[in-house]
Amino acid sequence: MSRLAGRRVLLIISGGIAAYKALELIRLLRAAECAVQCVLTRGGAEFVTALSLQALSENRVHGDLFSLTEESEMGHIQLSRAADLLVVAPASADILARMAAGLADDLAATLLLATDKRVLVAPAMNVRMWLHPATQANMASLAARGVTVVGPGVGAMACHEHGPGRLAEPAEIVAAIERLLAPGDALAGRHVIVTSGPTQEPIDPVRYLANRSSGRQGHAIAAALAELGARVSLISGPVTLADPPGVGVCHVVTAAEMLAACQAALPADAAVCCAAVADWRVAEVASQKLKKSADAAPARLTLLPNPDILASLAAPGPLRPKLVVGFAAETEHILAHAQAKRARKGCDWIVANDASAPAGIMGGAENEVHLLTAEGVESWPRLPKTEVARRLALRIAGAMGG
Repeated sequence: MSRLAGRRVLLIISGGIAAYKALELIRLLRAAECAVQCVLTRGGAEFVTALSLQALSENRVHGDLFSLTEESEMGHIQLSRAADLLVVAPASADILARMAAGLADDLAATLLLATDKRVLVAPAMNVRMWLHPATQANMASLAARGVTVVGPGVGAMACHEHGPGRLAEPAEIVAAIERLLAPGDALAGRHVIVTSGPTQEPIDPVRYLANRSSGRQGHAIAAALAELGARVSLISGPVTLADPPGVGVCHVVTAAEMLAACQAALPADAAVCCAAVADWRVAEVASQKLKKSADAAPARLTLLPNPDILASLAAPGPLRPKLVVGFAAETEHILAHAQAKRARKGCDWIVANDASAPAGIMGGAENEVHLLTAEGVESWPRLPKTEVARRLALRIAGAMGG
């Protein structure tokens, strides 16, 4: 039986050339034994017909907020509550803006405002519209309210431009729906290694070299993967965070200890290297606290490179995870340095962020990242680290075939 059998999706089709893909989306959902109720906006009706949607969904198509028959039974409330999930596909820049503003000026916007169920949006628009600060601010606002996003993809568009803004393919949207409606088993049977936090390289008994990492992002990723059913091995440097529930945790201090713990955790289906590993260690650790005096020269430290954990896990071999994800905290030329790191380390994906950004990305509660893959670059708006983690976990599940 399909994982979506017996589930109910309320599909909102907004205006845009990508609306034609809603027909294939409905066909796939119905093939999975999922009930589909359609709401067609005025803009969406310029691209697809209610008759087509009705024929495929086998249900009446709704579009009028002020339908006397339906509103006698408070139809806009009933529709919003009867579904297990609301899906907006395609989600135009206009409907995303109205959602962010909390407007209720048509049936679709009213349903989205009146619902108490989860909402999934699949944006589709011109690349300039998607990258416009207003759209990015709207997406950040929606994400903060718990709205899930699938896509947009990167590629050629009907307007003859190229870049992010393409509607996610119907099969990808169905996979996202499955992960939301049946999240417990999207990564069932999969083992994922996650590194988190800083490492500390001792100089003497009281001093050490380290990076400014709280571990919030790595711990959130471990928790999000566990929520999708994965068996997670979290290798954590020194942090003040509680261990995530349902996750196996190995606490380490140095980079050498972290590498050894990662190797001991293999084999794994995926590895996410989120830890801020110190690049250097002191060649000779003092056995006693280094003292300073007024007439003494500053202590000279000889540094040696630490082991490269990401490159080690990404190296070809029988124990290499199918998917290896690295992180790049950069202060300049973010994408260029991240692309170079992805090639140099041999990993599949890199998640890059600006470590010099205001409001403290390093150690803060939010993150603004770029996901770099073989297919291109996907820029996410500034989001809570828990939401970044959830998005990344869903992407990992998709790549693993979950």
